[in-house]
Amino acid sequence: MGDLVRLSVDQQRATIAFTRPDSRNAISLGMIAQLREAIATLAARIAANPDEVRVAILAGEGKAFCAGMDLKAVADDPVAMGEMLRQLSLALLELRRLSVPTIARVQGAAVGGGCGLVIVCDFAVTHPEAKLGYPEVDLGICPAVVAPWLIKKIGAGPARAMLLSGGTISGEEARARGLVSHCVAATALDATIDEIAARLISGGPMALAATKRFLNELDDSLDESIAAEAAALSARVIAGHEAQQRLRARLAPSADAPESHHAPR
Repeated sequence: MGDLVRLSVDQQRATIAFTRPDSRNAISLGMIAQLREAIATLAARIAANPDEVRVAILAGEGKAFCAGMDLKAVADDPVAMGEMLRQLSLALLELRRLSVPTIARVQGAAVGGGCGLVIVCDFAVTHPEAKLGYPEVDLGICPAVVAPWLIKKIGAGPARAMLLSGGTISGEEARARGLVSHCVAATALDATIDEIAARLISGGPMALAATKRFLNELDDSLDESIAAEAAALSARVIAGHEAQQRLRARLAPSADAPESHHAPR
């Protein structure tokens, strides 16, 4: 894969891990490329040998799962920002398409695009102190890339309120509002994921794959046109004067910060 994303398989469990802990696993173009490569490699391995992998876990090394898009890296290049959004939109679609159940291990922060990665997974486990959400509008950015997935996850009305109000929420509130499936003590994250994974592995692999495929068809998760339209809209807004002005103001006092897409509620 590379030095930003690692794919490993052990005892029928695949783990795709972000390995940018010093940057709180902020999403860069390179990281998205390696994530898409990992997903494609995993999908091919599952197709070749369905018994090798029965569940996939998405995780981030260090204190944060994924603190959002690394806007600082492309702050002066709206074209690169647009490409990052397009690649992220494709990665979300490809992650959803995996035929095995997916679990997000969410510690610390899952913000913006990072929270988008959480909600496309079938299960997500976090802890009460975590921060999740979509502060895009606070930065003058349109959260179109994550909007379709959030609507599928929590419903149109709740998604509308969350995306328009911006900010972040605690892991406990994220569980109450349906962003994640489990909220446990931080020390219990791995044990809870082990329990969920074991339960999934005990199920019939063909039945699980067929159920995932049908669920994706029912909620239009496989519609590539929506993913493309969402990325194009986000790219147009982020290239505009309002977004550029807000991003410059946001980045100016914290030029050394690894991630700029994290706003308080």
